Amino acid sequence: MSDIGTVFRELHKPGDPFLLVNAWDKGSARMMQALGAKAIGTTSAGHSFTQGRVDGGTLTRDEALTHAQELVSVVDVPVSGDFENGFGEAPDLVAEAIALAAEVGLAGCSIEDTALPDFTSYDFDLAVERIRAAASAARALKGDFVLVARADGVMLGQYDCAEAIRRIQAFEAAGADCVYVPAPPGVGELEQIIRSVEIPVNVLVSGRFSTLTLPELEKMGAARLSVGAALARVAYGAAIGVAQGMLNGDLSGLARAAEEGDVNALLTRVM
Repeated sequence: MSDIGTVFRELHKPGDPFLLVNAWDKGSARMMQALGAKAIGTTSAGHSFTQGRVDGGTLTRDEALTHAQELVSVVDVPVSGDFENGFGEAPDLVAEAIALAAEVGLAGCSIEDTALPDFTSYDFDLAVERIRAAASAARALKGDFVLVARADGVMLGQYDCAEAIRRIQAFEAAGADCVYVPAPPGVGELEQIIRSVEIPVNVLVSGRFSTLTLPELEKMGAARLSVGAALARVAYGAAIGVAQGMLNGDLSGLARAAEEGDVNALLTRVM
C-alpha cells in the first residue's frame, strides 16, 4: 500500500488544484469522503467550536492530536492537520509537533507564523527558523509528510503582501513543501503570491475568493484549495438561523433538515 504522505503529495499539482475539505468532527470527515473528497483537513476554528471555544490558541497540542487521530480513524484518504503555530514558539517545539502529527497518521500539516493567543506575527528570522526546524523534522520521518508554511500576517493586518511574499520565499528555501497566504486583498495579489514561488500554493477559497471558478484558479497556478472553517460555519449558520426562528415561535426552518436516511447513507457508505 502506498505511503499516505506520498499519496497526499501527489495531489499537489500547480495548475491542477484539488480540494482539501476541512472537517470539524468524525461525522463531517466521513461524509465529506463519501461525497468524493480526495483529502480531508482539520480546522482549528471548526474544532474549537465543537469544544465551545473560539479559535486562536485555545486548543492544546494533545487536543489537536487526539482530534486529528479521530478523523484519520474514520477515513482512508489523506488527512492534513491545522496545527496553528505548532503549539509553541521555539523551533524545537514546532519540530516536535511535526513528529507527533506523523505518529497519529497525518499526511501533512500547516504551521503559521503567528504568536497565539496574541495574534501577532513572529519576527522574520524566527518565523523562518521555525519552518526550517519543521522541515528537518518532516524529512527525518520514515514516511512522506507534506509541510505547509503559512504567512498569516496579511489576514491579521500585521504586514503587507510584499512581506508575505518575502516570507513564503524564505519558507520555500527553508524546506516547506507548500505555502499559504490566507486572505490576500484581491485576485491580483493572489496571482503574485502564486507566481512568487516554485512550490505548490494553497488558496483559501472562502470569503471573496469563493466566487472564483476552478478554471480561473487553474490558470493562476493554484495547487490546492482549502475552505478553512467556512464549511463548519455554513453548518453552524444554518443551525443558528433555524434555532433563532424556532425560539421565536417559527418552527418552519426544521423542515430544511437533511433526511436521516441521507445522512446514514453517507456515514455507512463503503469507502
